[in-house]
Amino acid sequence: MNNSEEKIEWEIAEKGLTAPRLTPASIDAVITDEHYWITPGTTLTICVLILRNGFTVTGESACASPENFDEELGRKIARKNAREKIWPLEGYLLRQRLHDA
Repeated sequence: MNNSEEKIEWEIAEKGLTAPRLTPASIDAVITDEHYWITPGTTLTICVLILRNGFTVTGESACASPENFDEELGRKIARKNAREKIWPLEGYLLRQRLHDA
């Protein structure tokens, strides 16, 4: 969970919002594995997150100046971008479960 997510979680708790919802922890819980590739000769980093049901999401990062390329930073940004794609998927599933209940 990043600082922005912590602030939002705190605000939700302060407002007493208790209906079913997604949390950063619930998003992290569906990730079962992750893989990274750096395209040779480029600054492109690709992250593949494998979810509990076998579905995959990808995230990418690249820098304009090769001199700024840092593998660790590229992986962090690519993972963050992949993780962001999980929210709408899990949101849809939660809404469907609420609808079917």
